[in-house]
Amino acid sequence: MTGNGTGDTEALREEIRRTRVELGETMEALAAKADVKARLKESAGQAKERMREQAAQTVARVRGQAVRGAGMARAQAQHKGELVRDKGELVRRNPVPWAAIAAGAVATVVVLMIVRGRRR
Repeated sequence: MTGNGTGDTEALREEIRRTRVELGETMEALAAKADVKARLKESAGQAKERMREQAAQTVARVRGQAVRGAGMARAQAQHKGELVRDKGELVRRNPVPWAAIAAGAVATVVVLMIVRGRRR
């Protein structure tokens, strides 16, 4: 301490300056909390960003599923096409069973017509 008290005065001034800085920071923090409009905008922005991320993830997932589904459908169509080709080849190589089935159907129709004619 000095005899004229300038040390105490400087210390007090420094303490007042620090208190003012702290008070200013506290006021800024309170003002930010009290600014409902700004807080809502910030919250809405965060929600909007979360929705964009979720939408991007969903689109990627759906595209992946569509690609897998298309591949499976393509494979099934190819398999079914091969089965049809095989059956067609079987009919071309051996038409006799189909002719027998057709003759049996004609015979059945003729028998039904004869039976109906007798009932009248």
